[in-house]
Amino acid sequence: MIPYGRQSINEEDIAAVVASLKSDWLTTGPLVTEFETALEQVVGAPCISVSSGTAALHCAYAAIGLGQGDEVITPPITFIATQATAALFGATIVFADVQADTANIDPYSVEAAITPRTKAIVAVDYAGHPADLDELREIADRHDIYLIEDAAHSIGSTYKGRPVGSIADITTFSFFPTKNMTTSEGGAVASINPALLEKAKRFSRQGLVRNESEFQINNQGAWHQEVHEFGLNYRLPDVLCALGISQLKRLQTFKALRTEVYESYFEILQGIPNLELPTKRDYVDPMWHLFPIRVLAEVRREVFDKLRSAGFLVQVNYLPANQHPVFAAQGYNASDTPEAESFYSREISLPMMANPSVLSGSFFTEMKNCLRNALKGEY
Repeated sequence: MIPYGRQSINEEDIAAVVASLKSDWLTTGPLVTEFETALEQVVGAPCISVSSGTAALHCAYAAIGLGQGDEVITPPITFIATQATAALFGATIVFADVQADTANIDPYSVEAAITPRTKAIVAVDYAGHPADLDELREIADRHDIYLIEDAAHSIGSTYKGRPVGSIADITTFSFFPTKNMTTSEGGAVASINPALLEKAKRFSRQGLVRNESEFQINNQGAWHQEVHEFGLNYRLPDVLCALGISQLKRLQTFKALRTEVYESYFEILQGIPNLELPTKRDYVDPMWHLFPIRVLAEVRREVFDKLRSAGFLVQVNYLPANQHPVFAAQGYNASDTPEAESFYSREISLPMMANPSVLSGSFFTEMKNCLRNALKGEY
C-alpha cells in the first residue's frame, strides 16, 4: 500500500533527536533558536517556530490584530484551518474563487471581494505552487491591507527567484509528516515586518511579557513576568527542533527528489485521454507537495476507488472550505466559487514524497496502467 505522502527519516535525524533527549532541554532551549535561524536562511525572513501549521495561522491572525467585524479573503481550496483560525477571532470569511489551472486564489476574484472591512488577503500555495504573489501584493498595498501566505505546502519553493516567506507580510508553514520536511508536528511563522513577528511570537508564548521596560507592574524581582494580552502555548520543543534542524540540511535533496517524481509522472502520464496534469508557471520553482491530477467529474469516484483497490492510497485535496457544514450553515454557497467546485469535483492527489525506495522502479508504470484502465472503465 503506497500512501499519497510519507516522511523521510534517516539515521542523522534519529541521532539528532536522541542527542536532544540526552541534553538538559526538552522544551524551549537552544535548539529552538538554532532551528529558527536555519529557517530564516531558507525562507528569507526572520522566523518563529510553533507547534503546528494551524498554530502558525492562528498566530499570524493574532499578529495583525484580527477581530470581530474584520473580513479575511481566502480561497476555498485549502485545509479548513486557513479559515477556522480566522473565524475564531470573530472575523468574517470571504471566499474568492481560484484559478482553473493552479487552484490558487485568483487575484481578479480577490479584487472584486475587497470591501472597507477587508483586513487581509490569504494566499494558499496549493500543492507547493506559489500563488500570484506580485499581483496579490499590489492589491494588498493599494488597499492598505495585509497579505498572508499560507505556505503549508511550499517551503523551499521560489517565486520569480525569491523564496516563499520573503514576500508576504506574514507567511506560515507546516511541518506535518506528509509535508516537504517534518518536525513530526510543528510549524513556523515568518515575517518581513519585525513588529508583526514579535506580536506573533508573544501570542505563541501565552502573551508573556518579560522585557522590564514594558512592565506595567514594577518593583518586582527577577522572577517577574506579566500578560497584557492573552496568548496561547504554541511553542515547539527542542526535541522536535532537533529533527527540524536535521531535516533542513536535506531540504534541497527533498526538493530534487520531489521534482524527479513530478517529472516522472509527466513523462509517463501525458497523453492519456481525459487526464489533466498539474500546471507549473514559468516563473516559479515549486517544491511539490502534491501531484494533483484531474479526471472527469462523473468518473472521479470510480477512478479513486480503483486506484485505492490497486494499493495506491490516493487522496482528494480538498473539499472546498465553503462546503463544510460549518460554513454551509452560515449561508455560504459552493456556486459562488465555480472554479473551486469544478477543481474539487475532478481532483485526485497521486503519491508524492521524497522517498525513492517507494516511488521507483515499476511504480510509475503500474500507476500509468492502473490509471489508463480506470479511465477506460476497465479493471
